[in-house]
Order: sequence, then structure tokens, then C-alpha cells
Amino acid sequence: MAQSLFKSLKQISGDCRITVMAPDWTRPLLARMPEVDESVDAELGHGELNLITRRAIGRSLKSHGFSTAIVLPNSFKSALIPFHANIPRRVGWSGEWRAPLLTDCRRLNERNFPLMVQRFAALAHPSANYPPADIPNPELQIDANVVSSTLGEFGLHGSAQIMAICPGAEFGESKQWPAEHYATLSNTMIGKGWQIWIFGSNNDQLVAEAILADIEHENLASCVNLTGKTSLAQAIDLMSLASKVVSNDSGLMHIAAALNKPIVGLFGSTSPDFTPPLTERVKLLATDIECRPCFKRQCPYGHRRCLTELDPSRVVEAVHQLTESLL
Repeated sequence: MAQSLFKSLKQISGDCRITVMAPDWTRPLLARMPEVDESVDAELGHGELNLITRRAIGRSLKSHGFSTAIVLPNSFKSALIPFHANIPRRVGWSGEWRAPLLTDCRRLNERNFPLMVQRFAALAHPSANYPPADIPNPELQIDANVVSSTLGEFGLHGSAQIMAICPGAEFGESKQWPAEHYATLSNTMIGKGWQIWIFGSNNDQLVAEAILADIEHENLASCVNLTGKTSLAQAIDLMSLASKVVSNDSGLMHIAAALNKPIVGLFGSTSPDFTPPLTERVKLLATDIECRPCFKRQCPYGHRRCLTELDPSRVVEAVHQLTESLL
């Protein structure tokens, strides 16, 4: 979602150069954002304070001559590196007593900025009380030659009827639609002539295997399990071939949105009110039980009704509605 900020910066000042400091795993994403001129590895583990390392990194950046730093995380530690780099203009929302580290520290009115993307994009503009108009959606670039090469690596063939499913979620099982529901969906769509490609990380291999265990034997030839087998770059390239994507609330859902894929997004303990997929072609599904959204990693009551009661027939219907809206 930070790409919406990068796009806004380029719209305001087309000749600006954007360098992004982020964890190394994000490079495949940044490489597909034409607005990003350079990326720098943060060289820090998630959640580490590490004051000495942050000061050293900041001092190493002084020679780059950056004029502005925009700090997206709201933590104190995230503002330390641009402070030590002595970047003249340091912009960010207030949080964790970090105002002395920023030159433009803005107080956030959450009611006026309900979406994360609005909060990001607003930092491209002078301080304002409301989100900027016409915030651009993320849009990852795809190289057709690279996609073709990736297909060859996996022995796959592109098809007009590929459904990508993303059954994992790093947040926890309270975001994960049941494997048996994904299997029911897959069996139904294969019967209608679709291929099913399962995307995810190493951590999603067990849920992928559970889905495949419930796939009817004659349908298995139409399923491709890619969990734990692709790099992030390969997953992006292969997902670009999907005609539809069905996903839990996860990072892959947002990648699909940035690829402008029609998405059915499934929400359990979380809500799309803060970080919805940023695309026009989307159907968001959730149950209306009284205890959701709870934003817990594990169901506090142990029933996971917010997910188990989200019937596969609703997802099939949403897929058909997306298809009809494209005609």
C-alpha cells in the first residue's frame, strides 16, 4: 500500500528520486514499482530496537544527500535512522513520543483518515485535515518475458481459467477460511472447467495439503500446489496469470489487488475497514456474527464461526458476480 504514496510523490514532483528503506524480502515488490528508483535493506530484524545499529545506518546515509524522509511506521525506533542521517525534512504521524525526531510530526485524526492508504498518501502533501482526493491504487508491473520463463521453470501453461487461492495468513488461524471450504470451492470450480493454483509460503504447506486431501481424485490433475515452492517474485509473476483470486485477508490478497486481479476477499477476525484490497474489482465476504471483528489471532471462544459459517456457496456466487461484472 505504500506504493500509493510513491505514486503521489511522483505526481507532485515528477523529477523526484525515491529510495525505499525496507526489509530485504520486499525487494521483489519494490522492483515491480516503477516509482521506486532504489531500495536499501534495513538490515534489522522485526521489532529490534538496536540503537547502535540504527545510528550507524543513519550516519552511513548522510552522503546520499536525501532532502526528505517519510517515515511510515508509527514507532519511535523507525524515526531514528532518518534522524541520525540528519535528513533536513522528516515527516510522519505522531506516535511513541517521537516528535523530537521529526521535523513535520502530524497529529492523526483517525476519524478523518479511516484507511491506512489515506494515512500513507497524505504524507506526500502538506499537512491536511482530510485525505487527498484521487489516491492512486498500487499497481505492480509485470514483464511478460519473465512470466513466460517462470511458467517454464514450473512446467506450467497459462490458461484463461486459472483461479488462484491463497489459504494462508501469517496473522493466525482466525484469518484462515477452513481447508474443507477451500476444497469444496475448488471441486466446484474445477467442475466448471477451472484450474486451481494454490499460493502461499512454507508455513502454508499444511493447509494446502489439507485442501488437496479433500479434492476429488479426478480433480487433482487440475490443482497446482505452489505453497513453499516459489519465491515472492515467482508468486507475483504466476499470480498475474490468474483470472480470479480467492484469498484470506493476507499479503497475497494485496498483491493480487496490485496486479488488478478480480478478488473475493474472505474476512474472519479482521475487517476490511482499515486495509481493504485496493482494487475496483472485488467482493468482500464475512459473516455477521456478534463477536466479529475481534482482531484476535486465535478465536477467543474456540468456535471460529466467523469463518466456518462463511459457506462456500457464497464464495462461488461472488466469483460468478465478478465474472458478470467484467462482461
